[in-house]
Amino acid sequence: MLASTTIRRAAAMWPGVLLLLLLLAVLLHPSRCSQVKVNYREKEKQVLDNILGPGRYDARIRPSGENGTDGPAIVRVNLFVRSIATISDIKMEYSVQLTFREQWLDERLKFNDFGGRLRYLTLTEANRVWMPDLFFSNEKEGHFHNIIMPNVYIRIFPNGSVLYSIRISLTLSCPMNLKLYPLDKQVCSLRMASYGWTTTDLVFLWKEGDPVQVVKNLHLPRFTLEKFLTDYCNSRTNTGEYSCLKVDLLFKREFSYYLIQIYIPCCMLVIVSWVSFWLDQSAVPARVSLGVTTLLTMATQTSGINASLPPVSYTKAIDVWTGVCLTFVFGALLEFALVNYASRSDMHSDNINKKFSPSEMEHSSSVDPTSEVLDADGSANFAMPLVQHPEDTMSMDKMQQCEIHMQPRKKNCCRSWLSKFPTRSKRIDVISRIFFPIVFAIFNLAYWSTYLFRDEAEGE
Repeated sequence: MLASTTIRRAAAMWPGVLLLLLLLAVLLHPSRCSQVKVNYREKEKQVLDNILGPGRYDARIRPSGENGTDGPAIVRVNLFVRSIATISDIKMEYSVQLTFREQWLDERLKFNDFGGRLRYLTLTEANRVWMPDLFFSNEKEGHFHNIIMPNVYIRIFPNGSVLYSIRISLTLSCPMNLKLYPLDKQVCSLRMASYGWTTTDLVFLWKEGDPVQVVKNLHLPRFTLEKFLTDYCNSRTNTGEYSCLKVDLLFKREFSYYLIQIYIPCCMLVIVSWVSFWLDQSAVPARVSLGVTTLLTMATQTSGINASLPPVSYTKAIDVWTGVCLTFVFGALLEFALVNYASRSDMHSDNINKKFSPSEMEHSSSVDPTSEVLDADGSANFAMPLVQHPEDTMSMDKMQQCEIHMQPRKKNCCRSWLSKFPTRSKRIDVISRIFFPIVFAIFNLAYWSTYLFRDEAEGE
């Protein structure tokens, strides 16, 4: 009796067990898992067709304002600076590659995320949704990147938020003030504005937090990016007011390059021109060749510097330096011309002194002091000898000694030092050896003090 009861109970439970095993097999079958994934992708396609299908969304109409109001559409912008290729002084422009991003809310693009399984939808065609008409107002040239595929995407989030990202390269104008060149700092701007929508329909704002990002290993050939500042630059015309954003990039010029390529060579040329002060006065070819060579080299250096800069109407710091150095080299050449003239004058004086040598003077003194002297009318007169008393001689000696003691000691030192050089030409060379270096050192002190301190004051 017990055995038959147990069999009946097992037979009654068997269909339920079979049904449970069959249900587990269907749920755990691999084809079932793949079918779920296919349905998820199909859901994404259905969502895109639902929100962007014909007659459902019009990309020509701008989205409404925040909280569904009739106010202007708010577009938040941020940039990522990937590289800065060149900063041209002569063209006053710079090239930059950046990732440009815009984000705004379009409530017409809301969709069901299926419990968080659809985080966002990705588009590659920007014309399928409404886009802000932003343009770069100080752009000279620009292009998109299409290798291997166009570097652009649009992401639509479940709440209707749209993120637009694109990689672009731009050549932008950068008006420069070169008065302190090459000790200067330059501010180059990147301006973005709406072309057709006024502020009543569209407003651009910087993204909160970190609106501008710069790659860490940014390298510039002759500049250093010190800092950058974001600001607004709304413009008003006769057609209305337009929203505008700008970022100012502060570049500091690297001075080490110009110190090695310009300042040190110019100093060397000036010093080389002073070598002629130590050459002999009779070495005319050597001194002329040295002066002309240094002058031409300095002129070539100045021309090369100006060729890499735009022709501006004001004087630059480098113009002051090269102009003074050129003046010193030219002054050394003029100094030799003065020495040559003084040398010929000294030779002429020596020739005159030879005519009245001491032997001739003795011969003339041997003539009888009482000899007659013919006047202009031919009558004879007798020259009476001058008689000098001892008292007169003593008084004159005392007066000369007093005058000597009354002269400044410093003047006596300078005269005694110059008396070592008997000719005027030699004295000019000796004075030039001291005068030129001292004046050049004073100029350097004034130059660097003026421009370095002015640079710091303007940088603050």
